[in-house]
Amino acid sequence: MIDSLVEELLPIIESRNMLAREAEAVYAAQVDDIIRRKCKDVRHIELTLTYMLDFCFDDRMLALFKKLCRYYYQIDPIATASYIYFYRDMWDDEYHREQEEAS
Repeated sequence: MIDSLVEELLPIIESRNMLAREAEAVYAAQVDDIIRRKCKDVRHIELTLTYMLDFCFDDRMLALFKKLCRYYYQIDPIATASYIYFYRDMWDDEYHREQEEAS
């Protein structure tokens, strides 16, 4: 039973990982462009962060997300903190455990 479940999930996991690689290529270019141009367009940066969140299960996408957060922090530290909490709510298991223990 477990073997059949693994067999069913494996193609889904592989597809998800391939999609993350494609997203990484797109978002790496966007993040680099934002930083290179010293973009201050809050809406553009926040939309980029929002879309990137969907892929932050992946370490390389998370690294890009953090890179953009570090840049955005100089522009709007409060909004940046919100994005960090969004990430934690979606993907950070340790954060969830800490929240449960505090309750």
